[in-house]
Amino acid sequence: MLLTVARIGRPHGLRGEVALDVRTDAPQERLVVGARFATEPAAAGPLVVTHVRDAQGRWYATFAQASDRAGAEALRGVALVVESDDEPSDDDGWYPHELVGLRAEHAADGRLLGEIVGLEHLPAHDVLVLREPDGARTLVPFVEAIVPVVDVAGSRVVLDPPGGLLAADAENLVVSDETRGTTPDEV
Repeated sequence: MLLTVARIGRPHGLRGEVALDVRTDAPQERLVVGARFATEPAAAGPLVVTHVRDAQGRWYATFAQASDRAGAEALRGVALVVESDDEPSDDDGWYPHELVGLRAEHAADGRLLGEIVGLEHLPAHDVLVLREPDGARTLVPFVEAIVPVVDVAGSRVVLDPPGGLLAADAENLVVSDETRGTTPDEV
């Protein structure tokens, strides 16, 4: 199974350097000069790292196959992937492929809320993609307050969604005065 180490972002400067959206817990081990990565899509690679740097937690790299800004722009959106060694993940981390197919249960009563069909990486935080029993697709923030239990071995996640987060619960949407754009006196 292929695992994504990073996704190539926008070019940085004129000499082919690109920003990386890192998806590994050990970028300093994986992102090194001379590292060769398969890519998704496969036609974009393989790519060989010629320079890498970490600037205040943001990773940048240059590849032998892209020596200028135009070459770097052509790599935008390409995923750098490695073959999985199939080691079990730790208790607080999961590979996206381990989450797909897990059933989602409600924390309060254990009722079926749907099935996890993916994981998306958004700027603020990751979200689980939930397919509810009626087919609705819902993005669930992958934060401990809403997803308190991930039990890969038990093939389930437990959700504690606030009112209105799920499509099936839209009538219970909690709207505050702040979100409504009004003050308590205007209501």
